[in-house]
Order: sequence, then C-alpha cells, then structure tokens
Amino acid sequence: MNWKKEVDEIALRKKIAEKMGGDDSIDRHHKAGKLTVRERIELLLDRSSFKEIGALTGAGHYDEKGNLVDLTPANSVIGSGKINNRRVVVSGDDYTIRAGSSEATCPEKWQWAEKLAVEMQLPIVRLVDTAGGSVKLLEQSGMSKLPGYPHLDMINILGIIPVAAAALGSVAGLGAARVVGSHFSVMVKHQSQIFAAGPPVVKPATGEDLNKEELGGYRIHARGSGVADNEAEDEPDAFRQIRQFLSYMPQNAYEIPPWQKSEDSPDRREEDLVSVIPREKRKGYHAREILQMIFDRDSLFEIGRFQGASVISMLGRLNGYPVGVMINDPVFMAGSMTVESAEKTIRFVDMCDSFHLPIVNLVDQPGVMIGLAAEKQGTIRKAVRVLAAIEQSTTPWVAVILRRSFGVAGSGYGRQRGLNLRYAWPSASWGSLPVEGGIEAAYSREINASEDPAARLKELDEYYQKLTSPFRTAERFGIVDMIDPRDTRPILCDWVEQAYRIIPRQLGPVYRSMRL
Repeated sequence: MNWKKEVDEIALRKKIAEKMGGDDSIDRHHKAGKLTVRERIELLLDRSSFKEIGALTGAGHYDEKGNLVDLTPANSVIGSGKINNRRVVVSGDDYTIRAGSSEATCPEKWQWAEKLAVEMQLPIVRLVDTAGGSVKLLEQSGMSKLPGYPHLDMINILGIIPVAAAALGSVAGLGAARVVGSHFSVMVKHQSQIFAAGPPVVKPATGEDLNKEELGGYRIHARGSGVADNEAEDEPDAFRQIRQFLSYMPQNAYEIPPWQKSEDSPDRREEDLVSVIPREKRKGYHAREILQMIFDRDSLFEIGRFQGASVISMLGRLNGYPVGVMINDPVFMAGSMTVESAEKTIRFVDMCDSFHLPIVNLVDQPGVMIGLAAEKQGTIRKAVRVLAAIEQSTTPWVAVILRRSFGVAGSGYGRQRGLNLRYAWPSASWGSLPVEGGIEAAYSREINASEDPAARLKELDEYYQKLTSPFRTAERFGIVDMIDPRDTRPILCDWVEQAYRIIPRQLGPVYRSMRL
C-alpha cells in the first residue's frame, strides 16, 4: 500500500537517461575527440553542484501490457548548478541523440531552461552541439513548422541576465543563433564550426564546395567575422573561459558586479609607464603591457582578440572591482576605428552598460580609418553608431588619453554629456585632425612657393606643436587633469571605489540597444 514501485521507476528512468544515446553512440562521440553533454556539465560546474531538471523527458517504449521497456531521452540536458559558488542555469545539447537537433524529441525542454534563467534571474550557459533541423523531422511531425519560437525571447534576455555560449561541434541554424545571441561566446579550435547552413546545403545553393572547417571554422569566425568572441584549445579551455567571464558579471541586471579581494596594492606605481609611449608619434608600442601595469595583476580577460584588432577589449579589476577595459592598439591600423573595431566597441559598451561594469577607456585614437576601402564599407556610419552607444550608456566612465584623440572617432573617448571625466598623459595630443596632415593641407601653396619648402614645413610644424600642447588645453580646463602616467593606477583605483557607490542607483535592465 505504498508508492515504492513508482519511486523505483523514477530511478530506473533516470538511470536510462544517463545512458544518453547508448554505448555505441557515446563511443563514436569520444572517438571524435568530444566529451558527452554530461561530462561537459560536470567539468563546467563546481563539483557535485548540478541539479538536473526534466531527466525523465523523452520517448518511452512500452510492451503490449503498457510496461516500460526502454526510453529514448530528450537530446537536451538542463538544470542548475554553481560556478565559483554562484548559481547558474545550464542548457546542453546531447549530440549522441539525433545529432542534438533542436527540434528532435522535445524542443520545449531547452526553451524552459531559458525561461528558468530569466524568471529566477540567473546567468545561463548554453553548451551548443546541434546539427540544426532535418528533413527527416517532416515525416515525424507530418507538417512543416514556421521558423521561430514566438514564446522564446532571445533578445530581451540579454538585458536581464548574462548569457555565455560554447560552440562544441558543427553548429548550424538555430544552434548558431543560440551561440551568437550571447554576451560571450567561445568555439573549440578544429572541433567547432558555426554556419547558417552546412556544406551539404551550401553546395547546391551556391556552388561552393567547402568542408566544414573552411566554411565556418575558428579561423572564419573567432579570427575573422566576430560571430564567436574567443577560441579555445579544447573543451576544458572553453569552460575555463566561460567560468572566468562569469566571474566579472553580476547574477543579473538588478545586482552589482562581484568584488574580489585583491592582493595588488591600489597605490602601485610602475616606473615604465613614464617611458612606454614613444616620443616619435609614428612608432607603436605594446598596449597590453600598459594594461598589465595598471590593472590588478592576473585580472585581465580579453574578449575578441582577433577581431577589430585596432581596439583591445578586456574585462579586468581595479582593487578587486570588476571593470570593462578598452585601449587602442597602435600596432593594428595605427589604432584607428575600422568597421570591425566599431562593431566590437558597440557590443562591448552595451554589455558593460547592461551589467553596470564601469568602463575605463585608454585612448590613442588617430581617427576613423580613411581610404577608398574604408569609404566603401561605410566606416563613418559605424563610427557614429559607436558614439550613439557611448552616449546612451549610463555606467560610470573614465577616459585616460595616452597619445592621440582626433576627429569623429576621437570624440568617442567617453560621454560628452554629464561629468565627462577625462585625464591625459603628457604624451597626449588632440584636435579635429593631426597637425602633421593639417599643416600641409592649409599651407600647401605657401610651402611650395617658399625657397626651402622643407624648412618652412618644419617651422610651421614647430609652431603648431606648441599650440597643440596638452598644457594649453589644461590651462582652460579642456581636460580635467594632466597626470603623471605612474599615478594612473592609484587614480583609477580611487575612482572605481566612488563609481561603485553610485551603481546601485542605476540597477535594472537596459533594453534600448542590445546589439549582437
């Protein structure tokens, strides 16, 4: 007179579900160098923290008396667990069952995980390994489905909770959209590919005969298009990056980013900062070395290193407080704003603004990229979109102008409204356009008519260099302060503590500009 039989059946069904697609399917998966979805979740989360939801979901197989004989589990494993002792929702595709197809067995399951994350205001991690739709599903359902999930909001979710995604196999269609529709995405080198449609669909449609890696491998997307932010050496590296990314993020837009105790003194002053910027304006330098000297040691995490390389975007910490970090890289296109770096900047600013990460912008911006190719790409339009994203932001912002800040792109060092907090190193210079090109444009006739054009050009250059000295701007409070480069870290550490005092006034979701 008890329910032991049914309780035993729950345990049996869960045990069957843990077998996933069966030994043969799992063996093929392992031979391809891939972990199963359950192995992935175990590696991603804190030990023994995973609480599965919907393990009994699937297609039951019964004998003539209606007794369970076997069960084909749903090809989606969902639940919650902890990363660094903070709860997250996890949704993982099981490729060992019908190639992880999002429409196979029970698509409602992974959609429910998204709803769980939004309603409980928890970050979600998508472990995406799905081949997308299949024509075989037409026979199974007896109808074709209009694309889309009207009850699934993949856009506004980005304004509420942090979303991280890993592409862990050949990801097509909706699976690709689930990777792209995130704040941080990573793909595994030589194992992951991302595309709207795979090679069998592409060849008859376009005539292009490409393999999966050629069509959508990491060189295409993590080092080119920006469809994926980062690349990983293997699956453990991908999960390590996701864990690190989430360590800077609040649980949701209603909370403050998490502080961590830092062993790095906020008063640390690096002597090399005084000489890191060359006096010769055409010479480059290593921007990442500057960041290492300013931010907490071992706290920097780069996003999108190989896309839009003229700007570097990182998450980092100042005296334990998480911040967004941007710096121009003069090694690439002299640090100028390209279409790619503009898109990268827009996404990064929006993400930081959504989750109240103060932004530190270290500026060496020569301007919008020029030339015929840049004009054909409409670079100036992208530059204006960058200005719009910056002006729309409300998170605390500080700019430190290291060297150049010219033209339209140069005006994007920070918000023009409000406090407009900006410091400058003595190596800084700014204006509508660089003096070097401006002199030749304004005085070309006079220079050419002089007895010694080179000498006259030099004379004019020396005259205007004095007028463009940052000290002249500082005299009229055109810059908040000029600072000794060695004082940059102490100043920023003091600022970030004040910034986090006002963040609670700004808590809540940001919907206006969730650009992907």
